[in-house]
This record gives sequence, structure tokens and C-alpha cells, in this order.
Amino acid sequence: MSTNSTDDYCFHCGLSTRGPVELAVRIHAIDQPMCCVGCAAVASAIVNAGCEDFYIKRDGSSVTGEELVPEFLREAKLYDRDDVQASFVIKEDASIRHTSLILEGITCAACIWLNEMQVGKIPGVESFQANYATHRAHLRWDSDQVALSDVLAAIRAIGYAAHPYDPQRQQAQFERERKVHLRRLGLAGVMGAQVMMLSVALYMGDWTGMDRRYAALMHWASLLLTLPVVLFSARTFFESAWRDLANHRVGMDVPVSLGIVVAAGASLWAMLTQVGYVYFDSITMFVFFLLASRYFELTARKKSAEQAERLGCALPVVASLLLDNGEYEQVAVGDLQPDDRVLVRPGQAIPIDGVVVDGRSGVDESLLTGESQPLIKSLNDRVVGGSTNIDSPLQIRVTQSAGLGVMSEIMRLLEQAQMEKRFITRLADRVAKWFVVVLLVIAAGVSVYWWYMDPDRMLPIVISMLVVTCPCALSLATPTAIAAASGALLERGVLIAGGGVLETLARANHFVFDKTGTLTEGRLDVVECQISGSLSRADCLQRVAALEAQSEHPVAKALTDYIGKVTALSVSDTHNYPGSGLVGSVEGQRLFLGTPDYVQNQCALDFDDLSQNQTHHAEMTEVVLADESEVLCRFFLHDHPRKDAQDLIAALISQAKVSLLSGDKPGVVNRVALDLGITAAEGRLSPDDKLARVKAMQARGDVVVMVGDGVNDAPVLGVADVSVAMGTAASLTQVRADLILMSDQLQSLGFAISIARRTRSVIGQNLLWALVYNLCAVPAAAMGYVSPWMAAVGMSASSLLVVANALRLKR
Repeated sequence: MSTNSTDDYCFHCGLSTRGPVELAVRIHAIDQPMCCVGCAAVASAIVNAGCEDFYIKRDGSSVTGEELVPEFLREAKLYDRDDVQASFVIKEDASIRHTSLILEGITCAACIWLNEMQVGKIPGVESFQANYATHRAHLRWDSDQVALSDVLAAIRAIGYAAHPYDPQRQQAQFERERKVHLRRLGLAGVMGAQVMMLSVALYMGDWTGMDRRYAALMHWASLLLTLPVVLFSARTFFESAWRDLANHRVGMDVPVSLGIVVAAGASLWAMLTQVGYVYFDSITMFVFFLLASRYFELTARKKSAEQAERLGCALPVVASLLLDNGEYEQVAVGDLQPDDRVLVRPGQAIPIDGVVVDGRSGVDESLLTGESQPLIKSLNDRVVGGSTNIDSPLQIRVTQSAGLGVMSEIMRLLEQAQMEKRFITRLADRVAKWFVVVLLVIAAGVSVYWWYMDPDRMLPIVISMLVVTCPCALSLATPTAIAAASGALLERGVLIAGGGVLETLARANHFVFDKTGTLTEGRLDVVECQISGSLSRADCLQRVAALEAQSEHPVAKALTDYIGKVTALSVSDTHNYPGSGLVGSVEGQRLFLGTPDYVQNQCALDFDDLSQNQTHHAEMTEVVLADESEVLCRFFLHDHPRKDAQDLIAALISQAKVSLLSGDKPGVVNRVALDLGITAAEGRLSPDDKLARVKAMQARGDVVVMVGDGVNDAPVLGVADVSVAMGTAASLTQVRADLILMSDQLQSLGFAISIARRTRSVIGQNLLWALVYNLCAVPAAAMGYVSPWMAAVGMSASSLLVVANALRLKR
């Protein structure tokens, strides 16, 4: 029955359009009103699929809109609630949001392309990128224009399923897929073995003259054994092929399904007419091999991304919340708010980022940093959600809401890096769209050729062509290698935080290091404090402590540790000049604290008299406190090179240029450079000077890697080809760089460089293999050199080899 609607009701679901009609879909040459973007997306998919008659043939004169809305859409509407989104959606501003989704039903690279194209066309979707290796997608959308449920509905409309990323749910999905694969694979294997035994008897009978009645009986037995394989084991190919055809495209399962159907039909025809050959053994064997390939590919893809999944699964879902009456209550981690207090017992995972307010215990952060030794945490120490409490109970004050902590930031950065698509990956995804169409055209031409040349060979040759090749190996070449490399680096406490980092790092030929906290330990000791002005020692120390109270720089930490606890003074109008110093008013007195050059420039003071007889301080870091009229005091600090710095620098010097750029005194910089064997070193550089030096290196054609602390070196890190920051898990949210060494071990950089170069090699090998295989397989099959079962083995091996080669990066 035709469904007519007025402008006040949605033509698709029957609900009210609630005001002026702004959305419409052209159905049977008429613009029909839609109540929301979701209905518009579903209706558009129906129209694009050529199924407009759905709106004519659907029956029921009094069906309500609620009854027409599928159960899936009603469930998806829950994801539009702010309280539900709090656990998995990041709000960029008032309306822009982004989240990670799990995609179900992905079978080949063309599926990725279809989902990206379909979702990308929805008004309000800023970006949508899917990863074939992990079957995850990153969605960024404007919530004022489109709801999340509308996006999920649009994906559902083209035959796939999507839901917010959840590690436990993805693990459950993987287990479901694995069990289904095993059942289908087991049935194909058992039945295939029986069919092969009958086939051997039939082949022997052809030589020895088997009675036709026995041969017919074995053919019928083979048919009965093959039917479960076709109807159950191969069902996944048929469902995927039907979905592809319904969306007006041909994915890789279309020729596979066509090959199975043609072989089965030809075999049945041969049995009934007693003319031609049967291919039941080929059918069962290539279904078995294809299923085996997909099973191993599934487990290999899971293994390549397992480190990221381990991070996601590390966060518990419940926590022990301290109530006002002193008792504890089990609550969902997503319900915790800043300043809540939670109890973490020995052996439990810390549920959320926070600060220790009671207790002292060892905490295992190895999952985040790669460090095997537990770190002692006590009063006021920061702890990271996902780490494990080892020894004693800890009471923790929550500092971050769920979804905004360090673990979530790591997952977001890791996903961002893995979603980055190189040109060759984008090309492979586009090739996948047309690859099968071209293959079908070639197969049709080959079938015509063999029909005239040798009709008896036509069918097995065409089946082999349909099965032997696919573009999946091309599409898997890069993402599987990137996923495996990211996991291997994460195990060593190295986090990739930018796209294309590994590719650029592998080409780097100039490494530039900052000094303090990078090549040195960053744990400076105050060797001497000289009072030279009108204030007493206690007054000077109070003012320095007040100015440095909010700073994260290693020098600030050394000064505050040296000063200890003092009476807090009021501070106002502070301004920080990275690499130089800071200025502020303490108790109304304007003070300058920083390097001698900075203070001298700000105050126009003469340091010559103070510099006399200070030659023994030439190789120490100096910090000066002054007001506008005099120098009040001077601090001299000493730092030590990192124990692993010399080995790393020696390894880098043998293969690239190495420079040291620092804002510290030339004497201090030269001493560190001499100890480490660096010949190109400059001191007393401002952030702008460092920036100019790096740009000059790039102008000469160098690919520059800048290694700094990630906070104070932000300008020069931003301009480098690859920026590397020394950081800890606790300070990750403050660090902005392409590569973050969370373990605070400089040697991890050497491992990252090695992995980057191996990754480039593996990607090249994968692409070369995929290209050579596809260029050789099609001609060989067309000339009759590849039997159907061999084609199935070849197709399976092509993708499997690419994934297995990528997994070598985890060793």
C-alpha cells in the first residue's frame, strides 16, 4: 500500500517533523519530508540501493511511527544522552565531539571505503576514518547538526553495525567471531576431508574403470557432504556479497561467492546430465582455505593491536567510593567526579587518575611506561588510572573525570596515529573499489576465450580467476605494520602521538637535543646560594619559592626542593618566558628570576662585579633573583648526564648528525657535549634562537628530529619534522609531541628509531609482495596453471603473509 504523508509527518517513520520541514529525500520523483538526519540517511540508502518500491509495498494503514522505528534505532537513541556519552565521547567545544567506534561486518578494504563514503556524506560529520587492521573508526561530528544515533543508523542502513568502542565489548565480539569462524572452519575441514577421500577413489576409478553406478553413488555422497559447507560454512561469503550488491558495489566476496555458486551449479549439472566434471572437492577445499585464512587473519590482527587493547582493558569498571559516613560503596567508574575519594586495595587496578591522600604503597606502571620496577607512591603523589597497587591500601582523591585521564589520552593518541593513512593506503582503498569489477570483466573475457579454445577447461579456469586474487593484501600492508609497531613501542613505554611519525623518523638524518631533562637527568642539585642584595636569605628563599610554585621546569623543582617548606607569599602578574625566566610581583615587589642574561636584560644591571672570582662556577647552571635595582641572590646548580645518553649518542653519530641546543651557559653546555661526544653544541640560546637553528637545518635539506621536555620546548618541537618529548605517564596530558618517551629512558628513542626503520622495510616488503602476487596470479590463473584449490590457497596466503610479516615487528 502506498504511504502518503503530509508535511507534518516523516515519510519514513511517521513521526512528527516538529516544525518547519528542513530535511527531505526525493522518493519516486517527489521530495518527501524527514523528521531527522537518521531517517534521511536510511531513506537515502534505500533509494540509492534501488529499493524505492519499499515505500509502495509496505502494508498497514494505521502503523505508528514508533512501530516503524527498528529496535536498533531505539537502542541507539540512548547514545545521544549526555550522561551516557560521558564515558566514551570527548567534547572538543560546545558542539564538536569525537569518539571511537567498533565496526562489525568488515570483510575487505572496500567495506572500509563504503563506510567512510556513506558516513562522510552525512551533514554535520566533520570526519570519519576507519582502520581495516583494527576494525575501529574515529568519528568527529557537530552535535548541533547530527546526533550520534543518526550516524549509527546510517551505518546500519548499509548492512554494517557500529557501536561505541569498549574494550570488554570488543573482546566479547572477537570471541563470538572466533567461535563462529571455528565452527564454520571445522565443518568445512571435516566435510572437505570426506569429499577428498571420495574424490581420490573417483580419480583412481577413472584409471581402473570404476562401475558407473558406484561413481554416481560417490558423486551423490560428495554432494550431500558439500551442501553443509556451501549452506553453513560459506554463508559468510554469501551474506557479504549480498550486502555489497545491495549497496551497488562489488566487494571481494562477490567473486568468491560467484565461484562457489558456479562450481556447485556446474557440478550438479554434470551429475544430472552425465556430461562434464564435478568440483565438490575444489568447493570444499577452497571454502576451507578461505575460512582458515580469515581465521588466522582475525587472530593476527588482534595480536597486532593487543597492547592497545590491554591498555583499554586495564581500567576497572567499578570503584570503592568513600561516603560521607566513612563507609565505602561500589560505584561505576564513569560516575566518579573530581574530589571524590576512592579506596584501592592491594592487587587492584587504580580506577582513575588522582592524588594519594592516605597510605604508602608500590604502584606498577609497567603497562604504561614499560618499567618493571614498582614506583613508591605516598602522600600527594600522583597516580594514573590503569596502574596496579601492589603492597598496601591507598586512598586516592580523584583529579580527572572518567574518559579524560592519562589512559584515555594514550588510547586517543594511539588511535589517532593508527588512523593516519599514508598515500599508498588511500590509493589501495580506492583501488579496492574497482578491483573486483575489473577482475570480473577480465574473467568474462577469459571465459569466452577458453569456451572456443577448450570448453572442458573453461570452468575450472574461470573459478580459479574469481578466487585467486584480491586487493586485501594491499590494504593490509600499511595498517597492520603500523598497528604492530605501535604495540611494540607501547610495550617499551614509547607512545606515538602524531600521524606519519614512523615514516618520517625512519628518514631522519639530524637529531637535535635539548640539555636539561633530556641529555641530563633533570634532577638538578643546588650546590650554592649566594646572597648579594638587601634582603635576608630567608626572604630571598620565600620569594623564589612563591615564583616557582606553579612551574614544571626541572630548575624550578630543584629550587623548591632546596628551599623546602616556607610561609606562602601572595604572587600576582606572573609571566613565564620559556628558556629564560619569569617575572612576577611578590607581596607587591616586582621580581625577576631566571638566567643571568635574562635578568640583566630586564633590569639593566651590571653583573661584572658579581662574576669576578666565579670561575669554579663556569660549568654550573646559574639562576639569578633580582628586583629592578639590584641582584638579590644567585643559585648555582649541577646536573649529571643520563647513564644511557652516551650509548645512544654514539649510535646516532655513526649514522646521522647530532646537535645540542640549550639555553644554559656555554660552559655547562660544552661540558655535557664533551662528555657525550657531541661536536655541534650551542648554549645561551633563546627559544627563538633554537627555532631559527632548526629552520636553518631544514633549509639545508635535513630531516630534523627535536628531542626536548615537551613543555618548555614547545615552539621548536612544533617546527621539527619529528618532535620527541621526555615525559612520564603522570605528565602526559601536558606534553605535546609526535613521540613521547613515557618511561623517561632515553634509550627508548634508539629502540623507536630501529622500529621505525624496520616498519618502513616491512611496509615496503608487504606492498611489493601484494603487487607481485596480484600481477602474477591473474595471468597464471587465466592461462590455466592454477587449479581452484590452489587459487584458494594463494588468495589466503597473500593476506596472511602480509599480516604475519607485520607481526615480526613485535619481536
